[in-house]
Amino acid sequence: MKYFAIIKYLGCDFHGFQVQPNARTVQGELTAAFSALFATPVMITGCSRTDSGVHANEFAITVEAQGATVPPEKLPIAVMRYLPKDVAVVSCTECMEGFHPRYSIKSKEYLYRIKNSRIRDPFDVGRVWFFAPEITDEGLARMHSAAKYIVGKQDFASFMAEGSDVADTVRTVEYLTVDRRGDYVEMRVCADGFLYNMVRIIVGTLIDVALGRITSEDVGRIIESKNRAEAGMTAPPDGLYLNKVNY
Repeated sequence: MKYFAIIKYLGCDFHGFQVQPNARTVQGELTAAFSALFATPVMITGCSRTDSGVHANEFAITVEAQGATVPPEKLPIAVMRYLPKDVAVVSCTECMEGFHPRYSIKSKEYLYRIKNSRIRDPFDVGRVWFFAPEITDEGLARMHSAAKYIVGKQDFASFMAEGSDVADTVRTVEYLTVDRRGDYVEMRVCADGFLYNMVRIIVGTLIDVALGRITSEDVGRIIESKNRAEAGMTAPPDGLYLNKVNY
């Protein structure tokens, strides 16, 4: 049987999703857990490749196992005993014919969380970007203005990590929002696809806007330049979550 499942995980102790030699990964833990449950080799395919330290609130996988007979609705509970505490299967159905968790995606939403405070909260360690410089209301308003330049179908080469070998750097960003909730600043961005480190570079660039290092209008110029060196820093992985997958 081939299953379609939604999982979530805390990425602090993982070297990303994809299996790597001599490193703990989400795919590795899932493979071990489902192999133990079914007592047979399994193939796990994920919807994305998340980096070390990146989290997922909603991540889609398929699980293929010959001879598996566990009903899909019972799979989340059945596999839980074999999974570590930082990974959970939250729902499962039988996979449709021809479906692929990565290539069938229409869009994905990422969430980035910043703790804007000079005081570190131990319970947020690894889960947010602790950013001490104050993001003022005026800075937040500038971030809102800058976000408008990022929405739409554009060449986002400026927001791709150097060394990436992707040839087509055009993507369509459906929305980019910036909200403050107490000490937390949260950004949500949805697109039909993302370049390597694209969200983290967008966040770093918007932080430069908030602090007045560049203007909101500069973001449009940065995109047009197609030059990574023109954009801001790459924000750390701690605050990044794959938040929603749309099929």
